[in-house]
Amino acid sequence: MKRRAQPWLGTLVEISIGDELSEAALNRAFQAAFSVLAQIHMLMSYQYHDSDVSHINDAPVGARLVIHPHTYQVIKAALQLAQLSAGLFDIRVAANLVAWEYLPHRLDSQPALTYQAQQQAWRLMSNNRIEKLRLDLLDLGGIAKGYAVDQAMLALQQAGVQNACVNAGGDLRVIGDEAIEVAIRDPHAPAKMAQTILLKNQAMATSGSYFSARMHAQQQVSALVHGRTGAPLIAVGSVSVRAPLCIWADALTKVVAASSDAQHPSLTNFAADAFIIEA
Repeated sequence: MKRRAQPWLGTLVEISIGDELSEAALNRAFQAAFSVLAQIHMLMSYQYHDSDVSHINDAPVGARLVIHPHTYQVIKAALQLAQLSAGLFDIRVAANLVAWEYLPHRLDSQPALTYQAQQQAWRLMSNNRIEKLRLDLLDLGGIAKGYAVDQAMLALQQAGVQNACVNAGGDLRVIGDEAIEVAIRDPHAPAKMAQTILLKNQAMATSGSYFSARMHAQQQVSALVHGRTGAPLIAVGSVSVRAPLCIWADALTKVVAASSDAQHPSLTNFAADAFIIEA
């Protein structure tokens, strides 16, 4: 296996290629994959002032914006899953994450928003356009990493790679003839591994509150938010989801975490399965 790693998407992304390729072909494949990761990072970063996410958040209600096709597809997928999960997954939780200081205040004049469930905030239009209907703050952190993994894998395949793994801090996807062993952290002792899973031509993502949970203003919070209520998910051990695509594995971990249901009906829509290690 030839390996390269770069910091993108708020984590260290490692790409492994198992094909016997020339050095030039390997470099082209790695470059293509990391280039698309960098592009998606810049498009969907909440912090970056010139990202599509920032442009949407800064726009007034009623504005219609042209966004990149990558951003359009991720928002489209997020809205689809929000509907299928009856709001358990939601990309409008940024205001809560800002209030709990997981995300920064970008503007001094930014209003003190509160989470508004079950109200349409954006409308997707043709030609990669989006209309802003409410002041809700957009955050794609719960789904964009999985999408980026898929796009990086697509870039590798287009470069002729047949055996590879893209691992973005635990959101990963593998292709090839052989299964790889993936270790799952123990939520009781995150430095230790609780179990291993064999993964072959699949994606997997894991979420938990064991790293992000903390006290804020006399309230216990975490970076995981219940999409329907806006409440922090505290007692989440480890939730792992396997699916054909990493975008769905990534996003569905939040549905399973919010519902505490490893058999949640939305999993079947994406040929996915899940398991929970209790806190």
